[in-house]
Amino acid sequence: MRRNAVANRERIVAAALEVFGAHGAVASTEEVARRAGVGIATVFRHFPTKDALIEEALVRRLGEVHEQAAQAVDDTDPASALNELLRIMIGAGGGKLALAGLLDDPSRPPTAVREAASALRGLVAAVLRRAQDAGVADPDVSIEEVYFLLHGLAAASATRLTEPAVLARAVRIVQRGVARG
Repeated sequence: MRRNAVANRERIVAAALEVFGAHGAVASTEEVARRAGVGIATVFRHFPTKDALIEEALVRRLGEVHEQAAQAVDDTDPASALNELLRIMIGAGGGKLALAGLLDDPSRPPTAVREAASALRGLVAAVLRRAQDAGVADPDVSIEEVYFLLHGLAAASATRLTEPAVLARAVRIVQRGVARG
């Protein structure tokens, strides 16, 4: 792919993340094109359908969260790594849910989305296991329970205006609940 085509694609996906994140289902590909500084034909040359663009934006967002989470994993303190990971996941969850809700059939996401989500889940599970093995997380807490809590807070923060201090306290409550006490 030519360098300017790659740059256009990157701008389109970045604009899609902004536009779909801000406007949800009513967001238009025309607005994405405008924010990316390209014509609508360029958007459709890279992404033949709006769904393909949403899929790529969601995969990109999951990849960004995975990168942030991977940095948290590098923390040598298992408790600190788990706490940071929970904070990252809750903070990013609203945007992920909003994009996932725009898919043609959110209950059956495309393969690329499933693979990106699975990789992220595997990372979260590894951090949880490491914290449990170190005795700083409740050994009875499962990854399913952690994801249930993450999803709940993410959905709440995505659907209502939440003050950052309230969200931060909610994150700490989840952290304490997962921690061994």
